[in-house]
Amino acid sequence: MSTKTKLRAAAVGGTADDVETAFYEALQRGDIEALMACWADDDEVFCVHPGGPRLVGTGAIRAAFEQMFANGAIHARPARVRKVESLASAVHNVLERVEVLTAQGPHHAFVLATNVYHKTAQGWHLVAHHASPGSAHEPDDDNDARQTLH
Repeated sequence: MSTKTKLRAAAVGGTADDVETAFYEALQRGDIEALMACWADDDEVFCVHPGGPRLVGTGAIRAAFEQMFANGAIHARPARVRKVESLASAVHNVLERVEVLTAQGPHHAFVLATNVYHKTAQGWHLVAHHASPGSAHEPDDDNDARQTLH
């Protein structure tokens, strides 16, 4: 059994939360196989990185993450997760705390991301990841409630 097959098999019995944990752990290790095992094997999955184009399909998503991992792992940790869940889908909106290593030492930035999971016969898998630039400073909880759209 291939590593990819084993990773997919391990995710079958899990929850959307388990897939999200595996996704962020794979980012932190720079492990492309573990990261791709989180994604549904579907031509219509999509991913948008901050300031980037929409990537459609696992091939395009894999290529983008391989390019990112060429520069090292991505040290992103989810926080302040907001969830909307049903029997066969889950939407998680997270504040990603990203550690960036510079010559002056580590700095943190924040990215707002939405992860969408679907439950299929093969288990829970990621079908969409959309990330937008956040701020250089972690917003406080009070700001979350006061922000309005347009």
